[in-house]
Amino acid sequence: MTARFASRSAPRKSRDAAVTAACMRGEGVALIIGIDPGSRKTGYGLVEQNGSRINYVHSGVIKVRGGTPKPERLLTIKKHLDGVLRKYRPSAFAVEEIFVSKNIRSILVLGEARGVIILAAAEAGIPVFEYSAREIKRSVVGAGAAHKSQVASMIRRLLAIDHEPETEDETDALAVAFCHATRQAGVLGRLP
Repeated sequence: MTARFASRSAPRKSRDAAVTAACMRGEGVALIIGIDPGSRKTGYGLVEQNGSRINYVHSGVIKVRGGTPKPERLLTIKKHLDGVLRKYRPSAFAVEEIFVSKNIRSILVLGEARGVIILAAAEAGIPVFEYSAREIKRSVVGAGAAHKSQVASMIRRLLAIDHEPETEDETDALAVAFCHATRQAGVLGRLP
């Protein structure tokens, strides 16, 4: 296999099961997965939303080795993401939109990865929500032009993450999930 799968969880594994069970019972708790798409590194992050409270559940990065043929890269991303969706059964799927770039090839490659990622959500029957990088940064930091390091620092603070995420892809994915949670709960402006 040409991929490495890394993930981190909240300290209590039983919490993951409890959150998933509460979501499945429809007890007002939403489990949201955020995705930072990439063709070599795809970050994912899960947050629990209970009313205006948003808590960290789990996050990780799907890594594909450079030089892996494109069809294998896309299949690897899809298979690993399918596994995460089966395990956690989120009720909402939030993904970052493609940003405008001068490099058309990069946009096309990212678009292919996003297509596979959105397909995984559609096959799992999870509603998909898309947010621009500007919206995501504004929901986390309060400014749409914030630097990635500011977003990473704030997301660790807001979600009380007790470990250093492996990559920016992981914190970016958590920021996407956080953005969706704040939009759904209408909690912007009421966060500590």
